[in-house]
Amino acid sequence: MEPSQNNDSTAISEDEIALYDRQIRLWGLQAQEKIRKASILLLTLRALGTEIAKNLVLAGISSLTILDSAPVSAADLGAQFFLSSQQSELPQDESAIGKNRAIVAAPAIQKLNPRVAVRVDEEADLEKKGDAFFAQFDVIIATDLDTDALERVNDAARRVGKPFYAAGVGGMYGFIFADLGPHHEYVIQRDAGNLATKTGPETPTRSVLSVRTKKEGPRIVESVTKRELYSPFQTSCLSAKLPQEYTKSKRRLRGVTPVLSCLRALWSFSSPSETATTTTTENGTTARRLPRQDNREDLAAFTQLAMAKHAELGLPPETLTPEVIRRFLQGVGCEIAPVTAVLGGQLAQDVINVLGRTQQPVQNVVVFDGDKMEAQMYALHPEADVDGANGGA
Repeated sequence: MEPSQNNDSTAISEDEIALYDRQIRLWGLQAQEKIRKASILLLTLRALGTEIAKNLVLAGISSLTILDSAPVSAADLGAQFFLSSQQSELPQDESAIGKNRAIVAAPAIQKLNPRVAVRVDEEADLEKKGDAFFAQFDVIIATDLDTDALERVNDAARRVGKPFYAAGVGGMYGFIFADLGPHHEYVIQRDAGNLATKTGPETPTRSVLSVRTKKEGPRIVESVTKRELYSPFQTSCLSAKLPQEYTKSKRRLRGVTPVLSCLRALWSFSSPSETATTTTTENGTTARRLPRQDNREDLAAFTQLAMAKHAELGLPPETLTPEVIRRFLQGVGCEIAPVTAVLGGQLAQDVINVLGRTQQPVQNVVVFDGDKMEAQMYALHPEADVDGANGGA
């Protein structure tokens, strides 16, 4: 679907400046220029993908390409506001059931901002997409995919040098993962302090590359160029240890959400039943079967796996209670609108920050606990990556 105007064709117009006035005041005209030239790929349009699409299109990107071969289900109608028919008086249009989810939603997404090109890739077999396909985009976002698919897309994004995000929700819990790597540079502008900002390592994953100062009236403003280290999903989310500021403090270890251990168990889960380790997804691909709370074998296997992941992270065993595991499993596969709104908004905002290169991005895993309304961020990296970054700083 083509837009009524193309953001790439000319410099930003006065009409666009008026339209995006509020966000230009937040991140500046130069950042908005970069945003309006960006092409984004969004994989899977469930409730979380819907929130991400809404926020990015309203922000004024150049184009959004949606890849999702799944048909609309009855469950989708209760979680995705773009699937209601514009011609139906019913809030949930059951005539959409069975039709391609992305194709049905695209017209409503387009209406949010006619200046953005909203496209649907109808050849939506993800396994057949090569590097040339992913190289077309400035940012790649994968939502609600299984671990194998996330790793495959992340690897492709790395090969073609594109920022990659992964995200997923399950009931009251969810996560965001960012791999902008191997490095991402950005510039922070701020009032100069009494102490001069020094170049060199700032944290184990962040270095200050350069500092420039200029006088603006009575103020002295410094522009600080920073570089963040990033690692792939496989080595970050599945096996990396917590940073030393956690492992050296019993108090901070007790504060780490046990949802992180449950997520690691979910990403690694394989059913103990040899005949039911995989399932066919709504996209038509083969994926690991999600654990079910009402399946005793699943519950036992998942509990054992979550406890093992908890121990690997060095977390106190008392923080991973049977109640935590039960509530986590209750939400697997479920979508709750407020949770998808929070995570979708945060991910979209981080994409905007990365495109504008004027704000510090997510580093590198966010874990959301809707029961406590907390979103904790952890820098999870293999020790070799962190040591190499510090050695090269």
